[in-house]
Amino acid sequence: MLKLRHFFRGLCRSFVLLLGVGLLVYMVFRAGPGVVWKQVRAVGWGMSWILILGGFSQFIKTCAWRQTFQCDIRTVSWSRSFRAQLVSDAVGQLGFAGKLFGESLRISMLGPSVPLANGISSSAIDGGLHAFTAVVITVLGVTATLLITPLDGPWRINAVLLASVLIAFVATSVVAIAKGWRLMGKTARLIGRLPRLKNWVSSKLCVIDSAEHNLLTFYREAPAAFRASLLLNFLWHAMAILEVYFIMRFMGAPVAIVSAFAIEGLTKMINLVGALSPGNVGTYEGGNMLIAHLFGVTGSAGLTLALCRRARAIFWACIGATSMTALKKGKSMNEMEVRRNDDEKVLARSCSPLATDGQCC
Repeated sequence: MLKLRHFFRGLCRSFVLLLGVGLLVYMVFRAGPGVVWKQVRAVGWGMSWILILGGFSQFIKTCAWRQTFQCDIRTVSWSRSFRAQLVSDAVGQLGFAGKLFGESLRISMLGPSVPLANGISSSAIDGGLHAFTAVVITVLGVTATLLITPLDGPWRINAVLLASVLIAFVATSVVAIAKGWRLMGKTARLIGRLPRLKNWVSSKLCVIDSAEHNLLTFYREAPAAFRASLLLNFLWHAMAILEVYFIMRFMGAPVAIVSAFAIEGLTKMINLVGALSPGNVGTYEGGNMLIAHLFGVTGSAGLTLALCRRARAIFWACIGATSMTALKKGKSMNEMEVRRNDDEKVLARSCSPLATDGQCC
């Protein structure tokens, strides 16, 4: 029964992925392959700067993550942490399930020098701070959209409602951290009262409580590291805004930095909506086309923006996959070397003491 359930789940994910790919192909042909290719060529060598900016963003994210450890990580080299971050981000491109698996890989790649509990704790804190800063950027992005775009009546009302809900969420989160309120655990228990979700939520309560406890104690026990990680996460989002600005300017689109800020804030909403879709294929590109229309830019420019950003993500995902392969190969070689040394020691013991003619006694 369990195997059948996994089979149908995998079948549904494959269907959603194929649907997203079909949607992407449709949008490319709807916008015009020639038009899209012309705009990609307009970006040209500017794409190399986007790739460099993407690498700098990974560097910032690694620094933010290393700030969240509550144990001594001096034995973990920075390059190892960077490779683990690349691998985690590469797997995370596959959607929500990929993000969970990517986090487990990131923790496992730290090696035995970091206790598992500390690795899980740092992952929970890093994820929580990243999500919090993303919501803040989304709130500011929606607010900027309301100020600089001529939204119609229903769209403006919906945007105001969404901004109000997000502002309330941010304010509540700040107060909860300052006061030590365990809102995550209480909310999970409230959701767990629903009959269909009771068993699933019950199995996750321990993880939720542990993550919330780590976040609240981290704020109190290591305030300097907390502020540093928070600022680095905001800096990571700033790199994403610059990425939007540069790509649009390379294409010749008249987009100001404030508009790029608003576009990035709305894009984070698209990422949230498409999190259940493997790789967010199709929904991400379609959302960027809609967002581009709001700012007076052609839909094809929005599609090209999404394709350029996806190309940057794929490039660094490939670097991450290569790093993981090299790390596994190096680990296998080390294990073989240790095994050979052990065999030599055993042989040396068996051949000791030696006779005068050099043969084993």
